[in-house]
Amino acid sequence: MKKMSLCLPVILLVCTLSVSANAQVIKTSNARLSSIDYEKLDRIDTLVNEYIGRKWLTGLVTIVVKDGQLVQYKGYGMADVASKKPMENNSLFRIMSQTKAITSIGIMMLYEQGKLLLDEPIADFIPEYANQVVLDKYNAADTTYTTVPAKRKVTFRDLLTHSSGIDYSDIGSEPMKSIYAKAGIPSGLGYFDKDLLTEMKKMGKLPLGFQPGEKFQYGLNSDLLGCLIQVISGKTLDDFFKTYIFQPLGMNDTYFNVPKEKAGRLATVYTEDEAHNVIPWSHTFRNIDPDYPLMDKHYFSGGAGLTSTAYDYAIFMQMLLNGGKYNGKQILSNRTVEMITSNQLDFHFNGTDDFGLGFEIVTDKGAANGPRSKGSFSWGGYYGTSYWADPKENLVCLIMSQQNPNSHGDLFKRIEAIIYSSVK
Repeated sequence: MKKMSLCLPVILLVCTLSVSANAQVIKTSNARLSSIDYEKLDRIDTLVNEYIGRKWLTGLVTIVVKDGQLVQYKGYGMADVASKKPMENNSLFRIMSQTKAITSIGIMMLYEQGKLLLDEPIADFIPEYANQVVLDKYNAADTTYTTVPAKRKVTFRDLLTHSSGIDYSDIGSEPMKSIYAKAGIPSGLGYFDKDLLTEMKKMGKLPLGFQPGEKFQYGLNSDLLGCLIQVISGKTLDDFFKTYIFQPLGMNDTYFNVPKEKAGRLATVYTEDEAHNVIPWSHTFRNIDPDYPLMDKHYFSGGAGLTSTAYDYAIFMQMLLNGGKYNGKQILSNRTVEMITSNQLDFHFNGTDDFGLGFEIVTDKGAANGPRSKGSFSWGGYYGTSYWADPKENLVCLIMSQQNPNSHGDLFKRIEAIIYSSVK
């Protein structure tokens, strides 16, 4: 992909209008669409450069695709401040939880092959999940706890909707963080010299945080789904993604292990000090070495392990807007994509919006509160990346940075407002 502009560090904004059923690939010509007001869209430049000029952010990447046409794809600021390396639009980002959507699609591909059912117990494939218990009382003083039996077994649908009762290591609820830490369960964020199946089996012997299906709790569900892909397919998650998703779609810059020849395109990770000054993320901060994409990993986290570019992820989202098809390859059926982007829970996962098989879904109330149309589906990543696809407007948008926390994260919403203002 030729660079369309050089700008600065990394927030990835991908806006891709869902294309017609006949559209196969993202068109990268310089054609200007009558449905986009380019003068309004250019306001992104002024806004992002203002934030960078105030040292609220080091860099960002944005990409916008409308009706299958690439209409905006830029890098802003610096990929690395110390070396003054500009943020190119093809810079590599640690996409963290954007990995989850790809893992969800992998599971649904196996579902289409008849290898599993959504309401089938995962214990059919990993027996350690057959007789689970649920946390009852927890004593923080000595980390002891009592349990009650689970009312039913955890299913694939539970994992896809984060309603299984599984929590997160390091970033989850206090009781479950302590229980996972004591057992040495990896968070999936960074590098781990462990065996995925061994750790997931170990997690199956630990209590759930609540009864399956009871509520939404962000957790290691996608790491477990990635492990299940390995068990069911007989391939490593790395090989499965390459063979069945990345190579067919032409996602040539998405990796668990970034090749050495592409290491120079990796954007630096930043955080903030107590005065909210942006500083580099150290090798020991929060127990995540930012160099993990360049390490030879064999623990493939389906929840947080991938590195990618704005353009590659735009391809992935465009495939979903195309009804599961891209580059002449039918990755999923149109009906399966409809299932994935339909609500699966009996409650709003965040009080407002719905949740599908791996994605947040905008409701009527959500659409009334912001520019995204009802039915838009989205998520993001720990290091400051965000994406969404709007089927009604035929739009997919990603905004990608490499900073956590970001005291000026309101930038993302401001960019979103500009994008929608440019759609005629």
